[in-house]
Amino acid sequence: MYVRKRNLWLLSVLTLATMLTAAACGGAQPTEEPVVEQPEEPVLIAFGHVGPVSDEGWTWSHDQGMKAVEEAFSDRVRTVMIENLPFSEETPRALEQFIADGAQMIFITSEYADFVYQVADAHPEVAFLECDGHKITDNLAWYYVNHWDPSYLIGMVAGLLTETNELGYVGSYPVQSVYASVNSFHLGALSVNPDVTTKVVLINSWFDPAAATQAAHTLIDDGTDFLFGIMDEAGYLEVAEERGVWAAMWNTDIRRFGPNAYVSSVELDWGPYYVEQVGALLDGTWKAEERLLPITGGVDRDDWGQNVPQEVRDQVDAVRARMIDEGLNVFVGPIYDTEGTLRIAEGEEMSLMELYLWEWAVEGVSGMP
Repeated sequence: MYVRKRNLWLLSVLTLATMLTAAACGGAQPTEEPVVEQPEEPVLIAFGHVGPVSDEGWTWSHDQGMKAVEEAFSDRVRTVMIENLPFSEETPRALEQFIADGAQMIFITSEYADFVYQVADAHPEVAFLECDGHKITDNLAWYYVNHWDPSYLIGMVAGLLTETNELGYVGSYPVQSVYASVNSFHLGALSVNPDVTTKVVLINSWFDPAAATQAAHTLIDDGTDFLFGIMDEAGYLEVAEERGVWAAMWNTDIRRFGPNAYVSSVELDWGPYYVEQVGALLDGTWKAEERLLPITGGVDRDDWGQNVPQEVRDQVDAVRARMIDEGLNVFVGPIYDTEGTLRIAEGEEMSLMELYLWEWAVEGVSGMP
């Protein structure tokens, strides 16, 4: 009993001493909770597409760029996208919904002009990037590709392979990107074959397999033995395979739809640019700039088709190598328009912005306004 009572007495003394010490220090101090760092919320990156991701063309190539962002930044970002954005007031509403969901960067993968500008102006805290755009503000950038270089190379192949000297082009609308595409294709062909002409059929759509198919048949019926175009699907390549003529494409490698006819494609790679821009947003260094992605830096020609002769490949690849290694500009005057007016003087080089904003057809091209 003595031991037990002594232990109780010691406990009482210790308790009293603790209370007196706490009182002297201003009262009992709360136990400090350990600090637990909360994970950063992933940054929302949004994409607005003009067509369906399943097109295996333009929109599919941008979707691959989005996947490159997801892979590069893992749990630091999350992505969301909308397909088939119409050129109407539905687009601003869709962009506003992106922002309401927390988007900090929005890629618009085709030119929507005022439908984008009104939203960008109202939300200066959000970064907007418009593909094939034409306006720069503090929070709005535009970007595109120097597609005229690989188009020129494909034109060279067409000029060397054609037997009828009649080339065909399946186009969408009479807009600057189509002028630049068909003009560069024709000038490439002209550089190796002074007798070629190029006929354009516009179908008023970027994605209309039925219309592209009909246009291809019409061009072949008129004597064309080489088809090129700017469609987002494989319609005219399938016709070329069926009719036994050559064809070159845009956007991606879709040779499986016409392996015997396939020559090459203007192949797009948005991934490095998209990763760069998202990275700049994440580290706080992003600023709105215009950007034209060069050959091998966002655009190039695809691997040659199985039936393209080696001597043709070698001749064209020699020019491609000079474009890459020497910065060769193949767009040098004299260049005339379809009315015979001299537009680019002899020896004068077209600038990147002249090529980007091209809106007149060169001599030898028909079917463009």
